Amino acid sequence: MNKRSSWALPYAIFLVLFVALPLILIMVYAFQDSSGSFTFANFTKFFTDADAIGTFALSLEVAIENTAICILLGYPAAWILANRKLNRSAVTIVLFIMPMWINALMRTLATAELFHMVGIQLGKGTLLVGMVYDYLPFMIYPIYNILNKMDKSYAEAAADLGATPWQVFWKVQVPLSMPGVVSGIMMVFMPTVSTFAISEFLTNNKIKLFGTIIQENINSSMWNYGAALSLIMLVIIGITTLLQDNNKENSGVIV
Repeated sequence: MNKRSSWALPYAIFLVLFVALPLILIMVYAFQDSSGSFTFANFTKFFTDADAIGTFALSLEVAIENTAICILLGYPAAWILANRKLNRSAVTIVLFIMPMWINALMRTLATAELFHMVGIQLGKGTLLVGMVYDYLPFMIYPIYNILNKMDKSYAEAAADLGATPWQVFWKVQVPLSMPGVVSGIMMVFMPTVSTFAISEFLTNNKIKLFGTIIQENINSSMWNYGAALSLIMLVIIGITTLLQDNNKENSGVIV
Protein backbone atom coordinates (compact mmCIF):
# COMPACT_ATOMS: atom_id res chain seq x y z
CA MET A 1 0.00 0.00 0.00
CA ASN A 2 3.05 2.25 0.14
CA LYS A 3 3.14 2.41 -3.65
CA ARG A 4 1.26 5.24 -5.30
CA SER A 5 -0.24 2.86 -7.81
CA SER A 6 -2.00 1.01 -4.96
CA TRP A 7 -4.19 4.04 -4.33
CA ALA A 8 -5.61 3.66 -7.82
CA LEU A 9 -7.02 0.22 -6.98
CA PRO A 10 -10.37 1.50 -5.59
CA TYR A 11 -10.89 3.59 -8.73
CA ALA A 12 -10.03 0.62 -10.93
CA ILE A 13 -12.57 -1.53 -9.11
CA PHE A 14 -15.18 1.22 -9.43
CA LEU A 15 -14.54 1.57 -13.18
CA VAL A 16 -14.82 -2.17 -13.72
CA LEU A 17 -18.03 -2.59 -11.72
CA PHE A 18 -19.90 0.57 -12.68
CA VAL A 19 -18.51 1.51 -16.11
CA ALA A 20 -16.96 -1.42 -17.95
CA LEU A 21 -19.35 -4.15 -16.75
CA PRO A 22 -22.57 -2.21 -17.55
CA LEU A 23 -21.22 -1.38 -21.03
CA ILE A 24 -20.40 -5.02 -21.64
CA LEU A 25 -23.88 -6.07 -20.49
CA ILE A 26 -25.47 -3.51 -22.81
CA MET A 27 -23.53 -4.90 -25.76
CA VAL A 28 -24.39 -8.48 -24.84
CA TYR A 29 -28.12 -7.79 -24.44
CA ALA A 30 -28.23 -5.65 -27.59
CA PHE A 31 -27.11 -8.57 -29.77
CA GLN A 32 -29.40 -11.14 -28.17
CA ASP A 33 -33.07 -12.03 -28.46
CA SER A 34 -35.34 -13.01 -25.56
CA SER A 35 -34.01 -16.58 -25.67
CA GLY A 36 -30.37 -15.48 -25.52
CA SER A 37 -29.52 -16.24 -29.15
CA PHE A 38 -27.28 -13.95 -31.18
CA THR A 39 -29.26 -11.64 -33.48
CA PHE A 40 -29.29 -8.27 -35.24
CA ALA A 41 -33.08 -8.10 -34.98
CA ASN A 42 -33.02 -5.42 -32.28
CA PHE A 43 -31.18 -2.99 -34.55
CA THR A 44 -33.29 -3.98 -37.57
CA LYS A 45 -36.40 -3.27 -35.50
CA PHE A 46 -35.19 0.25 -34.72
CA PHE A 47 -34.31 1.16 -38.31
CA THR A 48 -37.62 -0.22 -39.62
CA ASP A 49 -39.82 1.25 -36.87
CA ALA A 50 -41.27 4.54 -38.10
CA ASP A 51 -42.26 5.61 -34.58
CA ALA A 52 -38.78 5.00 -33.18
CA ILE A 53 -37.13 6.84 -36.07
CA GLY A 54 -39.62 9.69 -35.69
CA THR A 55 -38.88 9.92 -31.96
CA PHE A 56 -35.15 9.94 -32.65
CA ALA A 57 -35.57 12.67 -35.28
CA LEU A 58 -37.67 14.73 -32.86
CA SER A 59 -35.01 14.27 -30.18
CA LEU A 60 -32.36 15.58 -32.57
CA GLU A 61 -34.59 18.52 -33.49
CA VAL A 62 -35.19 19.47 -29.85
CA ALA A 63 -31.51 18.98 -29.02
CA ILE A 64 -30.40 21.22 -31.91
CA GLU A 65 -32.90 23.92 -30.93
CA ASN A 66 -31.94 23.74 -27.26
CA THR A 67 -28.23 23.85 -28.07
CA ALA A 68 -28.67 26.80 -30.43
CA ILE A 69 -30.63 28.77 -27.81
CA CYS A 70 -28.05 27.94 -25.16
CA ILE A 71 -25.26 29.20 -27.43
CA LEU A 72 -27.13 32.44 -28.22
CA LEU A 73 -27.77 33.08 -24.53
CA GLY A 74 -24.68 31.46 -23.07
CA TYR A 75 -21.92 33.02 -25.15
CA PRO A 76 -22.82 36.66 -24.32
CA ALA A 77 -23.23 35.69 -20.65
CA ALA A 78 -19.84 33.96 -20.62
CA TRP A 79 -18.23 36.93 -22.38
CA ILE A 80 -19.66 39.35 -19.81
CA LEU A 81 -18.52 37.15 -16.92
CA ALA A 82 -15.00 36.95 -18.35
CA ASN A 83 -14.82 40.69 -19.07
CA ARG A 84 -13.30 42.32 -16.00
CA LYS A 85 -14.58 45.73 -17.02
CA LEU A 86 -18.19 44.52 -17.06
CA ASN A 87 -17.97 41.98 -14.25
CA ARG A 88 -15.87 42.92 -11.25
CA SER A 89 -17.50 40.65 -8.69
CA ALA A 90 -17.18 36.92 -8.19
CA VAL A 91 -20.73 36.95 -6.79
CA THR A 92 -22.12 37.13 -10.33
CA ILE A 93 -20.40 33.85 -11.20
CA VAL A 94 -21.80 32.21 -8.06
CA LEU A 95 -25.31 33.28 -9.08
CA PHE A 96 -24.95 31.25 -12.26
CA ILE A 97 -23.67 28.26 -10.27
CA MET A 98 -26.43 28.29 -7.63
CA PRO A 99 -29.17 26.67 -9.79
CA MET A 100 -26.83 23.71 -10.34
CA TRP A 101 -26.80 23.08 -6.58
CA ILE A 102 -30.46 22.11 -6.77
CA ASN A 103 -31.42 18.65 -7.97
CA ALA A 104 -32.31 18.67 -11.68
CA LEU A 105 -35.58 16.83 -11.03
CA MET A 106 -36.58 19.41 -8.41
CA ARG A 107 -35.81 22.24 -10.83
CA THR A 108 -37.92 20.57 -13.51
CA LEU A 109 -40.88 20.03 -11.18
CA ALA A 110 -40.65 23.64 -10.00
CA THR A 111 -40.57 24.86 -13.61
CA ALA A 112 -43.64 22.78 -14.47
CA GLU A 113 -45.46 24.17 -11.43
CA LEU A 114 -44.66 27.73 -12.51
CA PHE A 115 -46.23 27.06 -15.91
CA HIS A 116 -49.32 25.65 -14.19
CA MET A 117 -49.56 28.72 -11.95
CA VAL A 118 -49.55 31.17 -14.86
CA GLY A 119 -51.84 29.00 -16.98
CA ILE A 120 -49.37 28.16 -19.75
CA GLN A 121 -50.23 24.94 -21.57
CA LEU A 122 -47.44 22.39 -21.51
CA GLY A 123 -45.91 21.52 -24.87
CA LYS A 124 -42.80 21.92 -26.95
CA GLY A 125 -42.36 25.56 -25.94
CA THR A 126 -42.37 24.77 -22.23
CA LEU A 127 -40.05 21.83 -22.92
CA LEU A 128 -37.49 24.10 -24.58
CA VAL A 129 -37.74 26.63 -21.75
CA GLY A 130 -37.09 23.87 -19.22
CA MET A 131 -34.24 22.45 -21.29
CA VAL A 132 -32.55 25.84 -21.60
CA TYR A 133 -33.02 26.51 -17.89
CA ASP A 134 -31.45 23.17 -16.96
CA TYR A 135 -28.59 23.09 -19.45
CA LEU A 136 -27.63 26.76 -19.93
CA PRO A 137 -24.96 26.68 -17.17
CA PHE A 138 -23.28 23.76 -18.95
CA MET A 139 -22.89 26.00 -21.99
CA ILE A 140 -21.75 29.08 -20.09
CA TYR A 141 -18.94 27.66 -18.02
CA PRO A 142 -16.81 25.92 -20.68
CA ILE A 143 -16.92 29.12 -22.74
CA TYR A 144 -16.27 31.28 -19.67
CA ASN A 145 -13.24 29.19 -18.68
CA ILE A 146 -11.70 29.56 -22.14
CA LEU A 147 -12.39 33.30 -22.34
CA ASN A 148 -11.16 33.90 -18.80
CA LYS A 149 -7.86 32.09 -19.41
CA MET A 150 -7.35 33.53 -22.89
CA ASP A 151 -4.11 35.46 -23.37
CA LYS A 152 -5.20 39.09 -23.54
CA SER A 153 -2.17 39.98 -25.64
CA TYR A 154 -3.92 38.57 -28.74
CA ALA A 155 -6.73 41.11 -28.45
CA GLU A 156 -4.28 43.90 -27.62
CA ALA A 157 -2.13 43.06 -30.64
CA ALA A 158 -5.16 43.05 -32.93
CA ALA A 159 -6.27 46.42 -31.55
CA ASP A 160 -2.77 47.84 -32.04
CA LEU A 161 -2.89 46.74 -35.68
CA GLY A 162 -6.08 48.78 -36.19
CA ALA A 163 -8.82 46.21 -35.59
CA THR A 164 -12.11 47.56 -34.29
CA PRO A 165 -13.61 46.11 -31.06
CA TRP A 166 -16.04 44.08 -33.19
CA GLN A 167 -13.21 42.73 -35.35
CA VAL A 168 -11.21 41.83 -32.23
CA PHE A 169 -14.19 39.95 -30.86
CA TRP A 170 -15.22 38.19 -34.07
CA LYS A 171 -11.79 37.40 -35.57
CA VAL A 172 -9.73 36.84 -32.41
CA GLN A 173 -11.81 35.97 -29.37
CA VAL A 174 -14.49 33.84 -31.05
CA PRO A 175 -12.04 31.55 -32.93
CA LEU A 176 -9.89 31.09 -29.83
CA SER A 177 -12.95 30.28 -27.71
CA MET A 178 -14.23 27.55 -30.06
CA PRO A 179 -12.91 24.66 -27.89
CA GLY A 180 -15.13 25.96 -25.08
CA VAL A 181 -18.08 26.27 -27.46
CA VAL A 182 -17.57 22.70 -28.67
CA SER A 183 -17.35 21.43 -25.08
CA GLY A 184 -20.55 23.32 -24.25
CA ILE A 185 -22.32 21.82 -27.26
CA MET A 186 -21.31 18.34 -26.12
CA MET A 187 -22.51 18.97 -22.57
CA VAL A 188 -25.88 20.26 -23.80
CA PHE A 189 -26.66 18.35 -26.98
CA MET A 190 -26.11 14.75 -25.86
CA PRO A 191 -27.98 14.96 -22.53
CA THR A 192 -30.88 16.66 -24.32
CA VAL A 193 -31.20 13.78 -26.79
CA SER A 194 -31.14 11.12 -24.08
CA THR A 195 -33.20 12.80 -21.36
CA PHE A 196 -36.69 11.62 -20.46
CA ALA A 197 -37.66 13.19 -17.12
CA ILE A 198 -37.72 16.77 -18.41
CA SER A 199 -39.91 15.94 -21.40
CA GLU A 200 -42.20 13.83 -19.22
CA PHE A 201 -42.89 16.54 -16.64
CA LEU A 202 -42.83 19.60 -18.93
CA THR A 203 -45.11 18.14 -21.62
CA ASN A 204 -47.24 15.72 -19.56
CA ASN A 205 -45.55 12.98 -21.59
CA LYS A 206 -47.08 14.35 -24.80
CA ILE A 207 -43.62 14.65 -26.36
CA LYS A 208 -41.37 11.61 -26.18
CA LEU A 209 -37.63 11.85 -26.69
CA PHE A 210 -35.16 9.09 -27.42
CA GLY A 211 -34.42 8.59 -23.73
CA THR A 212 -38.14 8.05 -23.12
CA ILE A 213 -38.43 5.05 -25.45
CA ILE A 214 -35.30 3.53 -23.86
CA GLN A 215 -36.88 3.95 -20.44
CA GLU A 216 -40.21 2.51 -21.59
CA ASN A 217 -38.56 -0.59 -23.06
CA ILE A 218 -36.48 -1.19 -19.95
CA ASN A 219 -39.52 -0.72 -17.69
CA SER A 220 -41.46 -3.15 -19.88
CA SER A 221 -38.69 -5.75 -19.43
CA MET A 222 -37.75 -5.48 -23.11
CA TRP A 223 -34.09 -5.46 -22.13
CA ASN A 224 -32.69 -6.50 -25.49
CA TYR A 225 -34.34 -3.78 -27.54
CA GLY A 226 -33.69 -1.20 -24.82
CA ALA A 227 -30.01 -2.20 -24.77
CA ALA A 228 -29.82 -1.87 -28.57
CA LEU A 229 -31.25 1.65 -28.36
CA SER A 230 -28.78 2.49 -25.60
CA LEU A 231 -25.91 1.14 -27.70
CA ILE A 232 -26.98 3.31 -30.64
CA MET A 233 -26.89 6.31 -28.31
CA LEU A 234 -23.45 5.30 -27.02
CA VAL A 235 -22.12 5.07 -30.57
CA ILE A 236 -23.43 8.56 -31.33
CA ILE A 237 -21.81 9.89 -28.15
CA GLY A 238 -18.53 8.18 -29.05
CA ILE A 239 -18.50 9.65 -32.56
CA THR A 240 -19.25 13.17 -31.33
CA THR A 241 -16.56 12.82 -28.64
CA LEU A 242 -13.99 11.87 -31.28
CA LEU A 243 -15.03 14.84 -33.39
CA GLN A 244 -14.67 17.08 -30.34
CA ASP A 245 -11.16 15.77 -29.64
CA ASN A 246 -10.15 16.34 -33.27
CA ASN A 247 -11.53 19.86 -33.11
CA LYS A 248 -9.46 20.59 -29.98
CA GLU A 249 -6.31 19.28 -31.62
CA ASN A 250 -6.89 21.37 -34.74
CA SER A 251 -7.67 24.41 -32.62
CA GLY A 252 -4.43 23.91 -30.74
CA VAL A 253 -2.46 23.80 -33.99
CA ILE A 254 -4.12 26.96 -35.29
CA VAL A 255 -3.47 28.87 -32.07
